[in-house]
Amino acid sequence: MSTLYVEPTQKSQEVFELVRAAIASQIARFELGVQLARQRLATFEQKYNVTSAHFIAKMTAEDLAGGDDEYVQWAGEYTLLQRLEEKLRQLTEIKYRDSALL
Repeated sequence: MSTLYVEPTQKSQEVFELVRAAIASQIARFELGVQLARQRLATFEQKYNVTSAHFIAKMTAEDLAGGDDEYVQWAGEYTLLQRLEEKLRQLTEIKYRDSALL
């Protein structure tokens, strides 16, 4: 968990709200990215009747009808989802504290 502090100035509350709004906007973008990545992964998971975690751990390009291309797409999408989820986790764990209120 991270805590963000805003140093007191004449406009510290405005800056504080601006930072919160910017982070909230980025969270919304990551949430949409996660949703879209999960939808794309669901297509592969339904086609092969396995989870993406199983695919990454156990399968090779030879196991897929689409060969290397399909493997790269699925693996890339899975990696993207993991990165998006981690960034989303980091942002949603941020705690805000105006140092003027300390």
